Amino acid sequence: MSGEKRGSFGSLGRAEPLHLKVAALILREIEGGQFKPGDRLPTEHDLATAFDVSRNVIREAIACLRADGVIDSRQGLGAFVLPPEDRQSIRIDATALRDTSNVRGLFELRSILEIQSAGMAALRRTDSQLRDIAEALESMSGAEKWSAAGIDADLAFHHRVAMATGNDYIVTFLRFIAQTMRETILEARQANGLQTVVEVTIAEHRPIYDAIARQDEAGAKDAMRHHIAGAAGRLGIEL
Repeated sequence: MSGEKRGSFGSLGRAEPLHLKVAALILREIEGGQFKPGDRLPTEHDLATAFDVSRNVIREAIACLRADGVIDSRQGLGAFVLPPEDRQSIRIDATALRDTSNVRGLFELRSILEIQSAGMAALRRTDSQLRDIAEALESMSGAEKWSAAGIDADLAFHHRVAMATGNDYIVTFLRFIAQTMRETILEARQANGLQTVVEVTIAEHRPIYDAIARQDEAGAKDAMRHHIAGAAGRLGIEL
């Protein structure tokens, strides 16, 4: 294996969740040949410094790339770029999910995926992962909750619950449908009124966190089921 290399990473915008932006920029470096198969990526510390973000953001970005089969993380050694022929990832037809007639299908997928994920997260989460989930919930409840940053925090909450399952495939599915989830949140805000949707949504997320915190598998699943049914209901969809 070649040694760790440093990329000439581009500037980091703030138009989308930071971990997705970081993942996209690292992928661009890989696809551009800055990092070749077998190369080790810079350390979390160096990447965090390069992008001027927290190490938690870097961990989430690396998890996304690992879930997409772009890199392989090796305990104690770091993250290494995989050859294209070794990359395996799950793909969903994005255009189908953007079709409004399939919104019900999106919520059915979320029900299958996220209810079970919440239960798994309750059993498997680490203290660090619980703090990450709490951080997202706090951001949802903070001063920025009325802005697009509140939606970012909402999506980050679900992403971090998925991360706490320890299952990269779950993370891959959830990351892929994140943009569609964003669109449904915006639509719900427009249809039901911003303040109502924000306050109800926060109230639905808190029991999910509480159940995961006390490692209550059944409680976490019930709370997530209630939230997804509520989110669908705000768009006139009954699950």
